[in-house]
Amino acid sequence: MGTSKFDIADHLDSNEMIAEYLNAVLEAGDDAEIVTAIGHIAKAIGMTKIAEETGMSRPSLYKALAEGAKPQFSTIMKVLKAVGGQIHIDPISA
Repeated sequence: MGTSKFDIADHLDSNEMIAEYLNAVLEAGDDAEIVTAIGHIAKAIGMTKIAEETGMSRPSLYKALAEGAKPQFSTIMKVLKAVGGQIHIDPISA
């Protein structure tokens, strides 16, 4: 009996889980990890749905959110809006 590869997208099944995951990555991750996390979230919701809501093609989304990709900020904002997220800034304590 083999083991299956863990896929975080399989566990992002609620808005709360998505927000918790993305906030954790935003707090601790670097640019590449954040893009990868947004890709996991898009996959969990469904690339077809995200493509429709962003006005982007599925191949463009996969390319923009692939490991090592450097998408434009506008693409990140479109995808965040499509997955029901937003960026929120809190002041950093001294």
